[in-house]
Formats: sequence, C-alpha cells, structure tokens
Amino acid sequence: MGSLVTAFRHETDRLILRDWRGTDWEPFWHATNTPAVMEWLGGVCDDAKRNAAQQRLLSYQTDHGHTFWAVERKEVGAILGFCGLKRCNQAGGPQGEMEVGWRLCEDVWGQGYAKEAAAAALDLAFTRFGAEQVIALTVEPNAPSWGLMKRLGMERREDLDFPNSDFGADRIIVYSIARTDWKGLDG
Repeated sequence: MGSLVTAFRHETDRLILRDWRGTDWEPFWHATNTPAVMEWLGGVCDDAKRNAAQQRLLSYQTDHGHTFWAVERKEVGAILGFCGLKRCNQAGGPQGEMEVGWRLCEDVWGQGYAKEAAAAALDLAFTRFGAEQVIALTVEPNAPSWGLMKRLGMERREDLDFPNSDFGADRIIVYSIARTDWKGLDG
C-alpha cells in the first residue's frame, strides 16, 4: 500500500509557500533567471541547467517531504521565486544538514519578502520537520544574503565553510541556527 502524500501549503502575512505546479516554472524562470538574481548562483541558467534544477527541487520534495517551495505573493498570485528547506548536498559541504534557501525576483528585493519567507521556513524546520539545526549557504561577496542570515539570528560557522566554485567564488560560507536559539517568526 502506497503512502498518502499531502500537498504542502503554508501562508504568512503576505506570502504562500507551496508545492510547485507545472504552470509555475515559466514565470519563476522569467523572474529569477536574470543576471542580477543569478550573480552569486553560478550565472544565468541555460535550458539544461533549468531542467536539472527543476528535477532537483521536485526530487527533494519526494525524497524528504520538503524542498525550496514556490513563493507566491498572496495579493496578486504572482510567483516571486522560491524559499524553503532541503538537505545539504553541495559538494564539499555539510552533507545531510537541513538547509534553508531562497531566491526571489529582483523587483521585490528590499521589501522584506525574503525574510518573511525564510523565517517561515525556519519555523517549519523546527516545528514540523524536527530539525535540531538549520544551515544556510552563500558566497562571501553576496552580502545581502548573509546579511539576511544574520537578521534571522543565524551565526557564521567558519568551521563549516568549504571550497567550491559552483557559484562563482572559491569558497562557500555557512551560517547556522540551532532550534534552541530560534526566536520564532516574531523574533
């Protein structure tokens, strides 16, 4: 007898984090596969990289029950990007650790959407998915990303940094937060 898989959907004040739909991919790539958004993520993706990324996102959901979910703006129903949880699988990184990540379109940067979505994902990591610790990865030049990690209460973990040039830098830096340090959505 197969297991029953329920659809994932989580709402915040302004956003919906949810499972991917087939109709999400075109607006997602249109909004986020730009030089500005992809600057620290290995550059703009060609068709092969886009297809591989989509398959990875879908496989995380199937394999672990969570992924970097589609982020939809409630007010207009527009796909803003993704945010969510996966198991770290970056070459050289802390394999299997719960990882929070986000990628939002440039026209909503600076409006608090990334923090709102990432805080919801962290809350879910600790309350629904039983994580004891959550990590986040970026490259040192990506100050907006690690700045958000700090605003979420995450701490720099130089002991977990690792060499990897997949994202245009020589090294990936790691931040983390433990369940006991998480202040919650209002923290």
